Amino acid sequence: MALTGAVVIGGGPAGLMAAETLLAGGFAVGLYDAMPSVGRKFLLAGRGGLNITHAEAPEKFLTRYGERATRLEKMLSGFGATQLRDWVHGLGIETFTGTSQRVFPKEMKAAPLLRAWLQRLRAAGLRIHARHRWLGWTGDGALRFATPQGEITVHAAATVLALGGGSWARLGSDGAWVPLLEARGVAVAPLRPANCGFELAWSTHFRGRFAGQPVKAVTASFVDAAGTTHRRSGELLVSDYGVEGSLVYALSAPLRDTITAQGGVTLMLDLLPDHDAARVAAAVTHPRGSRSLSSHLQSRLGIKGIKSGLLREALTAAAMNDAQTLAATIKALPLRLTAPRPLDEAISSAGGLPFEALDEQLMLKALPGVFCAGEMLDWEAPTGGYLLTACFATGRAAGAGALVHLRASG
Repeated sequence: MALTGAVVIGGGPAGLMAAETLLAGGFAVGLYDAMPSVGRKFLLAGRGGLNITHAEAPEKFLTRYGERATRLEKMLSGFGATQLRDWVHGLGIETFTGTSQRVFPKEMKAAPLLRAWLQRLRAAGLRIHARHRWLGWTGDGALRFATPQGEITVHAAATVLALGGGSWARLGSDGAWVPLLEARGVAVAPLRPANCGFELAWSTHFRGRFAGQPVKAVTASFVDAAGTTHRRSGELLVSDYGVEGSLVYALSAPLRDTITAQGGVTLMLDLLPDHDAARVAAAVTHPRGSRSLSSHLQSRLGIKGIKSGLLREALTAAAMNDAQTLAATIKALPLRLTAPRPLDEAISSAGGLPFEALDEQLMLKALPGVFCAGEMLDWEAPTGGYLLTACFATGRAAGAGALVHLRASG
């Protein structure tokens, strides 16, 4: 049986940050990951431009975590957006803030950051064990791992679990840890899709013509099961199965929960949020002479392409030619969403380990010496750098908690 001071299981941002914190505290650390290399989801997430964090004010930033904001507040105040950006600079990676206040590496890619980080961690003594899938514990508390050479056991004075959520299983976040913890008496909230697309029954004609196209400059709103109105402006994408994109992801948590409670939800799209209802009505009812309705809408309101297609998808031919109905639908076009897309397709997941199962240092109350971090904890946030920031912050907090434990037991 192998022996080590501290073990970190999971090689994403949370696990690597926990390892860095433990190494800085002077302890030997072994990091174990089931995949052939670490940081795979991190690398793929950064393929189109790595959004590290967000530059908005801290008090606004914190609200992005919804009901879990109070649980994360201390961790984010210790290692939030400013500290994370300084840490990235410490790796020799320059950053910039985009027009949306999102923060990116100057080169936009995740690979240079991960490469520099791993070089620093290895120089500090981190031992990385790839292709080691965690299988739980032996009867005497040793950690079990499946390896290409067979099963091994490792005894750790402290363990940090940073195993991800349940999305993108091909990259390692497969939720396989859930039954392992449940078998030890730890309650786990069901993993659910977050930052995901939603299913919608498009007509064959609309799907064939517009799937893959964006709908820009719209406002989406809906009323949840409790009667609260949610509203967001931005851009969404029409997909073969329904809708996705940044605007949808920002509303995905209450949309998902409303569908769970009611069996479906109607998302209302304002196709012209910069035009009030009176202006739209006046334009629609303006005499169009010999022009077609499509030409009239394009000329008077700039509605064409996919927005015109959405109107024809929502309305019958007769309703399209009723000025009052058409004007009202331009300002409130209904999309009936029936289900979120499967968990494995989601950008991230909700559910996981409830904070009530952990102490203030992120140690499992039922398993002394076992700390948890990252997306396997029960929190969620929209895209925009919030996901990564909390993964880094909880990884650092779990590593700090494990340090306290190691020092107390040493």
